[in-house]
Amino acid sequence: MNIILFFVCLIACIIGAISGIGGGIIIKPVIDSLGIMNISTLSFLSGCTVLSMSIVSLYRNRKQNIKLNIIIPIFLGIGASIGGIIGKQIFDIAAKNFENSIVEIVQSILLFIINIFILLYMFIKDTLKSKSIKSKIITIILGCLLGVISSFLGIGGGPLNIAVIYYFYSLDAKQTALSSLIVVFFSQLSSLFLTLYVGVPNFEYSILILMCLGGIFGALIGSKIAKRIDNNKTEKFFIIVLMILIFINIYNIIKFL
Repeated sequence: MNIILFFVCLIACIIGAISGIGGGIIIKPVIDSLGIMNISTLSFLSGCTVLSMSIVSLYRNRKQNIKLNIIIPIFLGIGASIGGIIGKQIFDIAAKNFENSIVEIVQSILLFIINIFILLYMFIKDTLKSKSIKSKIITIILGCLLGVISSFLGIGGGPLNIAVIYYFYSLDAKQTALSSLIVVFFSQLSSLFLTLYVGVPNFEYSILILMCLGGIFGALIGSKIAKRIDNNKTEKFFIIVLMILIFINIYNIIKFL
């Protein structure tokens, strides 16, 4: 089973590094569907994996010479750090007061709804006039909302980051993916610190090591692939990933019901 976890994290983080979705939005529902660990442990291990992936991806992306106004992802990241702490607290309250199955089905339904709306947005976004927000305060607020959602759902970012950055900042696919990875890094880092402060769930260290190794190798492979594809292919890849995620969410909702 440990080997399966490694390959789930490897594939998820290859996809996450290419598209900027972080990988957690794949790790969470896939491992949920296997039913091999409780929700608190999965949330923590997934967050650690995504954090390791984002660090390696950002380090590798420095060589891509992507032109980006760094102010946007930095202030989104600041907001995501705040939101990550709030989202983690909401999750902890829900986990303590409700059965795992109830929290899991709520997460699956929310993920399904979010992914459906984002998929629809990706198909019609060229007909919509995107924004170009300059306000740092609004950027922090948006980052905070992203952090709350990603931390509560245990997905480390996900397609929601991509859609928000696309629409509100009018960036291209590669700039958006890089910005999303920065937001993922900040939100997961703050969530991890809070978990370490409040209390880490029980888990086997061998599983944590294998999952993080999957995240690191996934980031290395994904970064290499990302260099070789253009903005158009990056966007198409993201849409395909969204469709796969929707089917996984449907499976999980049916399973929990």
